[in-house]
Amino acid sequence: MSVNFELDAVSRSDTGKGSSRRLRKTGMVPGIVYGAGKDPEMISVSHNILLQHLDQEAFYSHILSVNVDGKAQKVVLKDLHRHPAKPFIIHLDLLRVSDTDKLKMNIPFHFINESEAAGVKEGGIVSHNLTDIEVSCLPKDLPEFIEVDIAALEVGSAIHLSEITLPEGVEVPQLALGEDHDLPVVAIHAPKVVNEDEDTGAAPEAATDEEESTNEE
Repeated sequence: MSVNFELDAVSRSDTGKGSSRRLRKTGMVPGIVYGAGKDPEMISVSHNILLQHLDQEAFYSHILSVNVDGKAQKVVLKDLHRHPAKPFIIHLDLLRVSDTDKLKMNIPFHFINESEAAGVKEGGIVSHNLTDIEVSCLPKDLPEFIEVDIAALEVGSAIHLSEITLPEGVEVPQLALGEDHDLPVVAIHAPKVVNEDEDTGAAPEAATDEEESTNEE
């Protein structure tokens, strides 16, 4: 993991909606740090600094360092609450990590060689069925993303979860649930053929004079 994310936080003792509302008015976001067999800690972080980190995809699937009153802790972003109508962060949940305990995290897929894919060259259309997947691994093995190479994928074919090459030490718990959970990750479909008559909405041909005469009789 090439990027190091650090987040400065301040511990807080006031809780409740009123306290959180006042805190947000000062440009801070209330949050909580929990897990690893330790007591939860109520914290606050700078809204602007947090937004800068959230602009980077890796922040969501990375081991973070949160400094609570100057004391560093290893965490991951477990949950984030956004305002339903405004570009504001309402609350964040940070989960402490232990070097010896496995994590479950959602990791994004990165699809490569799409333009060079065999099916695309034949006129096929790429369909991303999944954009991320939950994985289980130790913190040291946590990937920022999982690469999916579709260069060899042909029209009418798909790559399933079981066919993805996972980084060492990384598992997909979903696959242990059976074949029904081995979902397609990406597929290439044949382009839809449009019937010209249906597409143009052409009217039926006019009846011939003979047909009109027959109808009149």
